[in-house]
Amino acid sequence: MTDDLKAAAEAWLSEDPDPDTRAELQALLDAGETAELADRFSGTLEFGTAGLRGAVGAGPNRMNRVVVIRAAAGLAAYLKAKGLTDGPVLIGYDARHKSDVFAQDTAAVMRGAGLDAVLLDRPAPTPVVAFGIGHLHAVAGVVVTASHNPPQDNGYKVYLGDGSQIVPPADAEIAAAIAAVGPLADVPRGDDWQTTGDDLLNAYLDRIAQLVPADAPRDLNVAYTPLHGVGRTLVEAAVARAGFAVPQVVASQADPDPDFPTVSFPNPEEPGAIDAALELARSMDADIAVANDPDADRCAVAVPDAAAAGGWRMLRGDELGALLGEFLLSSRPDGVAACSIVSSSLLGKIAASYGVRYVETLTGFKWIGRVPELVFGYEEALGYCVDPAAVKDKDGVSTLVRVLQLAAQAKAAGRTLLDLLDDLAVKHGLHATDQLSARVDDLSLIAQAMDRLRAAPPTALGAYAVERIDDLSKGSESLPPTDGLRYTLSDGARVVVRPSGTEPKLKCYLEVVVPVTTDVPAARAQAATALAAVKSDLAAAAGI
Repeated sequence: MTDDLKAAAEAWLSEDPDPDTRAELQALLDAGETAELADRFSGTLEFGTAGLRGAVGAGPNRMNRVVVIRAAAGLAAYLKAKGLTDGPVLIGYDARHKSDVFAQDTAAVMRGAGLDAVLLDRPAPTPVVAFGIGHLHAVAGVVVTASHNPPQDNGYKVYLGDGSQIVPPADAEIAAAIAAVGPLADVPRGDDWQTTGDDLLNAYLDRIAQLVPADAPRDLNVAYTPLHGVGRTLVEAAVARAGFAVPQVVASQADPDPDFPTVSFPNPEEPGAIDAALELARSMDADIAVANDPDADRCAVAVPDAAAAGGWRMLRGDELGALLGEFLLSSRPDGVAACSIVSSSLLGKIAASYGVRYVETLTGFKWIGRVPELVFGYEEALGYCVDPAAVKDKDGVSTLVRVLQLAAQAKAAGRTLLDLLDDLAVKHGLHATDQLSARVDDLSLIAQAMDRLRAAPPTALGAYAVERIDDLSKGSESLPPTDGLRYTLSDGARVVVRPSGTEPKLKCYLEVVVPVTTDVPAARAQAATALAAVKSDLAAAAGI
């Protein structure tokens, strides 16, 4: 172990206020764990448009109280420098390891900086803070959460007073303010913050209940899982206030548990994550199964399907996005529909059919949520914004209620969500999507794959000619620059390749469009074959 590494670790020990991470770091020093220490002290957890996210542990390259206190101090300095001091900073947190401690540290730092701070009095879904910023006229919001990341992770998500997640240049300015924070002992802290609980939660629930008209059908048998997260209490209350029967909940996943013991990854997109919910749905002959991720900002839906293994299948994020888009845009609202560039192109066709304006944004609700005059927005990763006037972010609770409304309406008409998807296929063509993802331990492999695609771009993918390649790193009139490649293929197909912003993954988003007359199953089979060929060729071109 080098003297510099040992000195850095000992300096950290001297100011770390957390006995748990101090003991952890001391044990690493005593054991001479050079490689582990080098990783923890090789850099600083970067603050970006996703805020902070990383494994909980000691060292500047981990999530811990030192990193959080410095982040809060930098955020406070930024708000004061911008004159954003005429309202509170609203702070929420989920049930992950240390989330409550990190949230209290944030409140203490805000008070020490002379800013008002309002701390939720219990773990709650992320969209509660996104709603509460407007409701309380807050100047900023913080949620301590790692969303659907693995159990060892935690994170720090920042919103400004418009209720949207931060985007450039605010992220870089806050990061600079964090870097300028001096010794931890010099960061003033107070203990006189305010707390909020029932009043804010009731306002949020009342808003959701108002989304469903009094005369809407409500006959529905629902299975639900919060995946060991914080969604259950508010989902049950929101569903009841909206007039639906309370769902039956997967008992083994009902209560918050930061170790997520029944799932490999606490993300409803991951294979196997909602198996317990599907088992419950089958046992109770449910009409629909719904799931949230651990901080309940995403919503997943599964439906009975005789053709699927086990008799149920989960809807893809784009499928649910199209269903909600058709449902919400058919009233021809005066506003804008939006989705990310990696989501299906079908929403644009739905919007056009109803005369609703439509835009595409970069990936993430930090972009979708700030679209002017937004009336509906979504991204394929199970994120949906169904009430942007109240929540300018993805909201798994209000989305879940909207899904129940749509499913009950279809049931009352003797139809299913799958029937509604078939209607869309006949009307607009079958838009089939898929993903190719490569998770890596070495982030340089992602950069190498992107370099490979730029140096030797494919001329065809599957049966489709590559008609155009947009290097998204160059930006355009409609999109800020981002690391990614977009391939426009023949016959309306497309592929987008980008590094994930929150996980060590290279993510590739595939879409093909197959015309439909009446035989939707045949079109689905044709699309599945086409997507498999595109995926194979893309994997070869990227070397993944």
